[in-house]
Amino acid sequence: MIATEATHPTIPLVLAGQTTAKNMTRRSTPAGSIRGTSLEADGTTIQRFLGIPYAEPPSGANRFRPPVPALPWTGVLDCTAPGPAAPQNPGSHAPPGSTPRSWSEESCLNLNIWTPATDSPARPVMVWIHGGAYLMGANSDAMHDGARLAAAAGVVLVSINYRLGALGFLHLADSLGPAYEDSSNLALLDQLEALRWVSRNIGAFGGDPHNVTIFGESAGAAAIGTLLGMPASEGLFCRAIMQSGTGERYRWPEDSARISAAFLELCGLDGSSAKELLTLPVERLLEAQAALEQRAAAESFAVPLPFQPTVGTPSLPVPPLEAVRNGVNRGVDLLIGTNLNEGSFAVEMRPDSDADPDYPDRAAAVLSGAGVPPQAAPGYAEVLTRLLGREPAGKELLEAAITDSLYRQPSNRLLAARQEAAGKNFAYLFTWGSPAMGGKLGACHALDIPFVFRHLDAPESAFLTQGKAPQSLSDAMSGAWATFANTGTPDTERLAWPEYGAQRSTLLLDDESRLETDPRREIREFFEAVRPLPAS
Repeated sequence: MIATEATHPTIPLVLAGQTTAKNMTRRSTPAGSIRGTSLEADGTTIQRFLGIPYAEPPSGANRFRPPVPALPWTGVLDCTAPGPAAPQNPGSHAPPGSTPRSWSEESCLNLNIWTPATDSPARPVMVWIHGGAYLMGANSDAMHDGARLAAAAGVVLVSINYRLGALGFLHLADSLGPAYEDSSNLALLDQLEALRWVSRNIGAFGGDPHNVTIFGESAGAAAIGTLLGMPASEGLFCRAIMQSGTGERYRWPEDSARISAAFLELCGLDGSSAKELLTLPVERLLEAQAALEQRAAAESFAVPLPFQPTVGTPSLPVPPLEAVRNGVNRGVDLLIGTNLNEGSFAVEMRPDSDADPDYPDRAAAVLSGAGVPPQAAPGYAEVLTRLLGREPAGKELLEAAITDSLYRQPSNRLLAARQEAAGKNFAYLFTWGSPAMGGKLGACHALDIPFVFRHLDAPESAFLTQGKAPQSLSDAMSGAWATFANTGTPDTERLAWPEYGAQRSTLLLDDESRLETDPRREIREFFEAVRPLPAS
């Protein structure tokens, strides 16, 4: 099995089982009338509307083009079942009994809404952006069911779909001309269009369009880190929560052009015949995408990411951190954090190969990809040894290198870029360790999701939680996320949570959460000493 950011089990297209549908319900919105369902979630009645289109079909003449706002509809739109996901290849390592996600190029730009009430006063709005390495995932995955979080937190919860893989990120400006100059950022433009739909319509669901928080995990958090640096996003949200994400996941046009050339080759095309991409069956695009994914996986000891946004484009003119330092979205409040062992899936799940070098060399390759010069790589192992009080094992060294290179240090650099921001900053480190695989995964990537969405007892959580996850931590985290969305601070009676500030105050989330000043300081200082900040 190839390790990716979505290596945690693929979730079937079924909404979480702790909610029970009761009756049909209708709402009139500026976009049109819709029919949903009301259901009970932990003793609270929630109204649920699924698969609402926020943009016109991104197929046909709209393939590889920016999203077009959805036209208002007539009659009553049935929103009682999830909409399809964006086109994607099947995820690997699906648990027994799961079914593949259903997808559709034509109908994938949809969103789901859960609301505890539609009367006044207007409620905070939380918009979830799913992860999946920009290759897979859906707003209808059971682990993202928003009913329990909406019920417990009293918020209006929205989850969105967006284009993935080649359809969301293929750089075609060079081969198809100016009309496609933003084709490599379509996934982000989809997210912006969804947020505009929320701004126009969420009041009909009891939400406050002036109090919108975007939150996401993995690629969803990386998307948020990028949105923070996009001028067109200003005013669409006032707060952001990034779980295991980064503002540094992008490519320059020349690098994106090389990816596009490889993709064209895999489609049996070249620059002169690139226009055929506009009419190829989507299944053929996915075949080429799968081959490109396999190439990327073979070349990476960390997380293969063949598709990423492109800077130097109309919607993303400069790297996100540079834009943030220059004041884009300076008023947005930010809550950001990582899990202690983000890299454990990539280490434990990657198939062994006789061609692989020793672990120190693999760690050096990962660090090199993050800008650490090869000659400085042994220094990382020395710092980690001092931090642990012992020499790390080979897998432990590689896992830490992945975690720091792709998640932890990019989060630190985003916080540093916001030193002059007017918005508040809060940081966390999730340290509760999964008992799965004999504890080998630790506080792994994606483990925080069931805590936030209050799904510790869901079947989809069982592999990671083994029924041992502390409910008190889920209560504290979901409460802090909701309080942050409401007030701009995650400080609650359960969790005293000060701003990050000059002391780099960080909350360690565990059975017994505690505040720590600049955790793992030695590693942060190592990265600051050996690699420059992203170019500005």
